[in-house]
Amino acid sequence: MEAKIGQFFESVGNFFTGSDQIPWCDGDIVAGCEREVAEAEKGSSDELKSECLMRLSWALVHSRRPEDVQRGIAMLEASLAGISSPLQMRERLYLLAVGYYRSGDYARSRQLTDRCLEIAPDWRQALTLKKTIEDRIKKDGVIGIGIAATAVGLVAGGIAAALSRKK
Repeated sequence: MEAKIGQFFESVGNFFTGSDQIPWCDGDIVAGCEREVAEAEKGSSDELKSECLMRLSWALVHSRRPEDVQRGIAMLEASLAGISSPLQMRERLYLLAVGYYRSGDYARSRQLTDRCLEIAPDWRQALTLKKTIEDRIKKDGVIGIGIAATAVGLVAGGIAAALSRKK
């Protein structure tokens, strides 16, 4: 019973804090990936450059800094044009979906996640991200309804107070 109560309070806490299962990345990792890309630019193979850019894109879209997330989104969108491999396309679409989720564009994130799942229907990462997105959309809807109900209550209370003063 105590465990169930603990789970309940944890879920309520998660509801209000907005926690999710998507990892975060700190600035040190981003900086390390940027150094790695700079070194790879100095005569490494195209494959190594591509791997380094993917690691940097991953770090950027998982960053806590909004400007890093936007940079990661831009890098990934620019890299989509030349992709022929379904696996590489799936990876880039997934990272783009994470970036859009982090930036608050849940509709675009869900659309990209659905594209990932068209390529690989049983991919657990994409399925988990899709559930996270849907949970966040529901949560935002509940909060929006709560705000609207509060506003209506305040307006109705103000009108009732004004009418009672007139009498």
